[in-house]
Amino acid sequence: MRNTGEISYVVDDETSVREAVCAMLDSADIQVLGFESAEAYLCHSRSDVAACLITDLRMPGIGGLELQRRLKAVDSPPIIFISGRGDVPSTAQAMKGGAIEFLTKPLDTAALLTAVTAAFAKDRVQRQQRAELGELQRRLSLLSPREREVLPLIVSGLLNKQAASVLCITEVTLQIHRSQIMRKMAARSFADLVRMAGKLGIPKDPA
Repeated sequence: MRNTGEISYVVDDETSVREAVCAMLDSADIQVLGFESAEAYLCHSRSDVAACLITDLRMPGIGGLELQRRLKAVDSPPIIFISGRGDVPSTAQAMKGGAIEFLTKPLDTAALLTAVTAAFAKDRVQRQQRAELGELQRRLSLLSPREREVLPLIVSGLLNKQAASVLCITEVTLQIHRSQIMRKMAARSFADLVRMAGKLGIPKDPA
């Protein structure tokens, strides 16, 4: 596997396991950084690159599932769980929480690398989506208060005349606002504007 700048974070309180996992990844030319606890990982400032997190299920202090729960509130990289024994309830909880894979020790190198590859791919997609959403939010911030009122009305499918009536403005004024919205949102077509509104969570039903 060629190192393209991605990084794997390994969290395991057992030094031998942590070092073994790091060695597997390093031998595949994957940048890797190990942590002896979830607390240590949480204190680390992540690099702004695609990544994956490989964490043990059971550790002193913050365990793997609790770490997953805490990272829900931030832009966490995809998680791969590892454990010394199979645990159906824990596995189900981890996968329901969005984990990429749940691997049992001793780890199979091929299975680990497959999971890491999938995690990197997922994180690249997520990072791209976050970047696109950030850009759309920036464009949305350029709209005037009135244009923000017009946007959900027009993407809901209302005709200009109908939207103008809802806002008690003339159809000509509505058309001017619509034109400004298209320009500020850099929408190439009305269909493009509707897709943008959907990504921003703007309801198509103004009610």
